[in-house]
Amino acid sequence: MALRQVIQLGDPLLRQPCEPIKDPTSAQVADLIQDLGDTLAHWKAQTGYGRGIAAPQIGVLQRAIFLNLDGQSPWPLINPRIVAHSQDTMEVWDGCLSFLSIFCKVIRHCQITVEYQHLDGRTDTRQASGDLSELLQHEIDHLDGVLTLDRITDIETICTRQEFEKRHRHTSPYA
Repeated sequence: MALRQVIQLGDPLLRQPCEPIKDPTSAQVADLIQDLGDTLAHWKAQTGYGRGIAAPQIGVLQRAIFLNLDGQSPWPLINPRIVAHSQDTMEVWDGCLSFLSIFCKVIRHCQITVEYQHLDGRTDTRQASGDLSELLQHEIDHLDGVLTLDRITDIETICTRQEFEKRHRHTSPYA
């Protein structure tokens, strides 16, 4: 459909909570998902980064995210929400398309259960662990106006993209 501009850190839209989508089967939602997929694919091709994107990152304050971990398996989630999570947590490196020059360590739950809707309106539930759990938490945070920087474990973990790639990328989900 269309490549959209990714909203950058400092834009107040990134801090706004999103509205639920009333009709996941609508043409407008299908267009939004297509735009998210096109934008994510572009960023992945241009930067080597991009496993997921949330609607507010393209200026749309609706509860939709789009994941594509392997470049072959698109996964749109409408109105996703975490309905359960493990007590166990993990510390992981995190980055964001809305501030790709900054990386930091955050704490995430090791396992989560997400409830969401498909584009045909069906409701589904999926358990996730490891990298997928981390990614889903990151993208769902966007829907609530929460950014990675809000979850930093230690300010000393903040680093530039260049330093991250040199020192830490090989041990991260971005490798």
